[in-house]
Amino acid sequence: MLYSDTVSISSWWKDKLHTGIVTNWSKTKPRFPWVTLTVLLVCTAAKVLHSNATPMIQNVILESGGVLPNQLARIFSQSVGAWADYQALSLVSALFIHTSWLHLTGNMVYLWVFGVPLERRLGSMGMVLVFVFCGALANLFVTMRLPELTSPIVGASGAVSAVVGAYLGLFPSRRIGMLLPLGLYLQFARVPAVLVIGSWFTLQLVYTVLGPITGVVAWWTHMAGFALGLIFSLLVRASAQIKMG
Repeated sequence: MLYSDTVSISSWWKDKLHTGIVTNWSKTKPRFPWVTLTVLLVCTAAKVLHSNATPMIQNVILESGGVLPNQLARIFSQSVGAWADYQALSLVSALFIHTSWLHLTGNMVYLWVFGVPLERRLGSMGMVLVFVFCGALANLFVTMRLPELTSPIVGASGAVSAVVGAYLGLFPSRRIGMLLPLGLYLQFARVPAVLVIGSWFTLQLVYTVLGPITGVVAWWTHMAGFALGLIFSLLVRASAQIKMG
């Protein structure tokens, strides 16, 4: 009886597959999100190191690895030959440093939700460009906008914002599964990605206009990163259309 039931169920699934009721089966194995996972692990390891360090070492980590707008603005105001300064590397190193677990958790959740499908679409090199290159440019934007700021800016906010912007540009019509509170219960629903990202973008805009810019979080990095990621994705789509045409 059990064997017969198993055969019936197997036949039922085969029928459904042939009739097209079960769709969206991938013929190729999806890419493993190596870059996304590596960034998540490096950021977490850096936070563990920072948390277990003495206050003096923590300060050294922030000032050596974080972006110091006043110093970088001075460097970039000189001739191009003077730009080859080790402090310019902080535009990238700052992306992996966080001063609070809440800051890290928020960034990593957004990175995982939007980064995995983005990396599967763009590949590892494309993901590196979005996260590292756009994130560094977002930090540079803050440096140019706030050249008098003396406090270090750290965090992957600009890079993750670039990932979110690139996701919107490449997958504008996708839906994201979410657990929504409905009374005393949580209801699973698939919400259009544009609404999720739109609410996130609105919140960042409010923070940018009304919120203070602290020593560790510059909200302008969110805006710059998002715009850069969106522009990058639109260029990718335009390039793909040109090749197809």
